[in-house]
Amino acid sequence: LLREAANLRFSSSRGRVNPRMVKAHRSQFPGHDPTRLPGPKPQGYNQSNLLRSAMGLDPTTPQVLNHFLVCGLGSLGQQCVADLKEFGVTVSAIDAYQPQYWEIPDLQDLLEPLILGDCRQPRMLEAARIRDCRAILLVTQDERVNIEAAFAARLLNPKVRLVVRSAQQNLNELLGDRLGNFVAFEATQLPAVAFAVAALGDQTRGVFTLEERVWRVVRRDLGPNDPWCRLRIDQLNSRTCRVLGFGAVGGTLGLFYRWDPQTVLKGGDTIVYMEATQSIAQAQETAWDLWQLFKQPLRWRDLYAWADRFWRAEGNQIRRVAFFSGLTVMILLITGAVLFALNTPDISFLNAFYATAILLLGGYGDLFGGFELKVQVPWWLQFFSLLLTLAGTAFVGVLYALLTDNLLTARFQFMRRRPPVPQKDHVVLIGLGRVGQRVAALLREFQQPVVGLSQTPLDSEILPWLPLLVGSIPRALEKAHLDRAKSVIVATDDEMLNLEVGLQVHSDHPASGLVIRTFDPAFSKNLGHLLPYARVLCAYSLAAEAFAAAAFGENILGLFRLDNQTILVTEYFVEQEGTSLWGLLLAELAQGYGVVPVLYQKQGQETVELLPAEETRMLEGDRVVILANLDSLRRIEKGDMAPRPWQIRLNRTLTRDAVFEGANVLVRYSGCTVAQARTLMTELPIVLPVALYSHQAQRLFQELGRVQVVADLIPAEPVLPTVLVRDLHSYEEVGQTLGERGV
Repeated sequence: LLREAANLRFSSSRGRVNPRMVKAHRSQFPGHDPTRLPGPKPQGYNQSNLLRSAMGLDPTTPQVLNHFLVCGLGSLGQQCVADLKEFGVTVSAIDAYQPQYWEIPDLQDLLEPLILGDCRQPRMLEAARIRDCRAILLVTQDERVNIEAAFAARLLNPKVRLVVRSAQQNLNELLGDRLGNFVAFEATQLPAVAFAVAALGDQTRGVFTLEERVWRVVRRDLGPNDPWCRLRIDQLNSRTCRVLGFGAVGGTLGLFYRWDPQTVLKGGDTIVYMEATQSIAQAQETAWDLWQLFKQPLRWRDLYAWADRFWRAEGNQIRRVAFFSGLTVMILLITGAVLFALNTPDISFLNAFYATAILLLGGYGDLFGGFELKVQVPWWLQFFSLLLTLAGTAFVGVLYALLTDNLLTARFQFMRRRPPVPQKDHVVLIGLGRVGQRVAALLREFQQPVVGLSQTPLDSEILPWLPLLVGSIPRALEKAHLDRAKSVIVATDDEMLNLEVGLQVHSDHPASGLVIRTFDPAFSKNLGHLLPYARVLCAYSLAAEAFAAAAFGENILGLFRLDNQTILVTEYFVEQEGTSLWGLLLAELAQGYGVVPVLYQKQGQETVELLPAEETRMLEGDRVVILANLDSLRRIEKGDMAPRPWQIRLNRTLTRDAVFEGANVLVRYSGCTVAQARTLMTELPIVLPVALYSHQAQRLFQELGRVQVVADLIPAEPVLPTVLVRDLHSYEEVGQTLGERGV
């Protein structure tokens, strides 16, 4: 097509008129002579549409825009440009000043063009072809500049996608509703999960949240007596677990279906898998929950289950004490009122209730202070009243104490002392800026003890649960029990300080794990080679991949590092027929593009399917969430699927029902129509005319054997033999033949 486009001009180098271009012009503008161009152009003239018509394309079909604009060429902006160029698109850039240092070699030669000026000015955006842009990435260090430029870009191009660097979460949500086609990330906080996971030091390689459920990515090195030994890889997959990678003894780790599912595991192998750990939206035992419980028909089993969950819930010690004290007081109040009403003449139930309340509040002397009582009360009831007063003093006092504690805590929060420094197996977090605070919060969610080190005091309302050491970092390290720490994260905003502290920590305590935050991609790469014992993570490199992927319209829900790759949790909505995802089985999506489907939701349905079945077919409007690296997203964008190396040869059936059941299996796992499957099963032996991926073919082979159909796996035949190409005489015949063969 590129060669045709280069030749489709009105006049060739020899001065002749291109007949295909003339034909397209006359069909679009009857009565106008194209050979008189240049000259007055007819109304609605568009040379791009003429090129598309001459190449046999529909000029009314919307063209895919492949131009992108990056505003701000700091570390993040330069990395975004490099990642976007991996997709084969054109990129322009705007920056206030000429960058003094290019972190990526020859990056300025990739820009088309680089414009110096204020990206908030409409004339600068116009010069950068904002009207032809598919997306604009606003990644300057000034959030106000990014937001103002987003408004200016939206006015000039109502359809351009806005990818903005901003940490104002509430403002971002409001802007998303107002501007539309808008997404915002904070570059410093986006990779925080990668830092937190790197510090855990165990088998966990990644964590992300999806549909109110926490998912954990785990690397497991199998020992000789591991219970997974002697199992096939495909036997590990379940509704809550999915294999992501496999590495044999002495071999490299293959991710995303680059292994044989029939491989039997043995000691020394490595497995990477993802599993659902827990639900975030766990039942919280509140008054509302109890009200919902009693709205339904009361069943003692449900009441017991609710009480058991409440009592065992973590972090509920104070609430348990308050609940138990309040419940005891209510039982005593009702019991005392009933006893007084039944055993004391001439007293109403309401007065009995008031008398019991007085006793519980310590008013025994108010009722029985005189020697002669006006109302005759049995001696045992007087003794019970004394017990009520004693019990009320204890339990009501507890309620008073808890209420007072809560009031003082809320009013005098600044007086609370921070917890002590953990003694062992903790993470030492150096630097409590935006990244450090987010990493600390994540480590707490992982139930990992952590102590923070900061050169400046931290407000008492910020991370009040965090043990904190303030002052010079070398002196603070002496108090952090570094010799018994699990790992150290050096995440200050000074790259050289991070390097200095990291080297000092390793020199003093080489057994501790070390995670170093950097900003320059080239420096990070070199440092990673020089310090193999440390996990060197470049914050902007991690974030830039999310920005670049979001520029193509995808929703990035999270990211993590796995086998030196950044894995993006990406959400897609399947578009109309003819797009790269429409009509594919999830097995074809997974193995054709090298991704892992995690969630599938059919259009119009509220229920979602986690770790969905691979035989599910995607249609317009469906939602799918995948794990993918940037290269896989690029291939999806271009529709560049891997070749299908296998076919199935159907030999014979062993039972009469196998013809019917075998056709159903073909429809389900190969994607052929019902009519095609019925015909194939009546013409055995025959080769299924559909090429399949390895895992897909083996699954189909197993299912055919289960329904008594004898079949073989054979290598796929070439799609279009060379002799066939020689026999074709036009592009139309080539296209028709390729289409008939599924290309």
